[in-house]
Amino acid sequence: MTDAELRIAVVGAGAIGGVTAVFLAEAGHAVQIVTKHPAVAAQARGDGLRVRGVRGEHRATLDGVATVAELRGPLDVALLATKSTEVVEVARELLPLMAEGGVVLTMQNGITEQAVAEVVGEHAVVACVVAWGATMLEPGTLEMTSEGEFVLGALDGRPVEALAPLATLLSAVVPTRVATNMMGERYSKLIINACVTTLGGVCGLLLGDMLARRPARELFIAIMREAMAVADAMGVRVEPGGGGKLDFYRFVRGDGWLDRFKRHAMIRLIGFKYRRLKSSTLQSLERGKPTEIDFLNGYIVAMGARHGVPTPVNAALVRMVKEIEAGTRAIAYANLQEVAIAGR
Repeated sequence: MTDAELRIAVVGAGAIGGVTAVFLAEAGHAVQIVTKHPAVAAQARGDGLRVRGVRGEHRATLDGVATVAELRGPLDVALLATKSTEVVEVARELLPLMAEGGVVLTMQNGITEQAVAEVVGEHAVVACVVAWGATMLEPGTLEMTSEGEFVLGALDGRPVEALAPLATLLSAVVPTRVATNMMGERYSKLIINACVTTLGGVCGLLLGDMLARRPARELFIAIMREAMAVADAMGVRVEPGGGGKLDFYRFVRGDGWLDRFKRHAMIRLIGFKYRRLKSSTLQSLERGKPTEIDFLNGYIVAMGARHGVPTPVNAALVRMVKEIEAGTRAIAYANLQEVAIAGR
């Protein structure tokens, strides 16, 4: 089977899912897309979904449906572009629609592969790190905010060659490479999100404003150090983040004044470069929606508990996000001071 013959479904018509589906369709693939909003499904089938941004203007007509049950099977490739909190339910709905030898790609910020594998089988799961940016301007209109790559890999030891057709397929969207250390790639993305999106969620600031403040940068470092200690206990070699520019091992090493200066300078630079970034956790909290905290900092806490590694800062953030979700705590910058105290 050639990649042009693959029967493809994208579950989730948000920023990443929508952009991915449009570029796949532009490349000539027949793509079905699932969106929770019937109006967006109708738009996909009619005028099409629109993409603008760093790659210009694009539009593609797609076979849009409002539920997984409406998809036409069997499916060779199902891309899960949903929130981490939805992956298990979606995997269950997809299971009877998957072709023999079909694969499910997990595209979440958190580490969701094991949860999905428990439903569809480890052999059917391929992890996909999304290392590019997009946002939804309005339902059906998406913006690609930064270019980058997809990184594919399997956690069951499949040879790289087995994933070549998928890499070819996704290269229609962005450059795609296959990794041999996929857990290290996944964990790298997890750390960044555990620092950036969770801190932004509890304090309510855009990234630039947040990282301009020293207490926030200190927590950024503390989250990362706990995460790296857990990775060491798990036997995970964490791959560089930020497009290969951020070596986590070098970043957390040393406590001299020069080491501290370099860390803070790098974090300030990240904050300046992405100063208008609004945390996805913050956006979920403001809309009263469940966050992905259990798959981000919560994963670090759970693995720390399993391996006997203390994670007080991450644990405090998990508790705090859940309190905000429950309506018993307000989003405020003062929350960061409370987290700092918990980590002492």
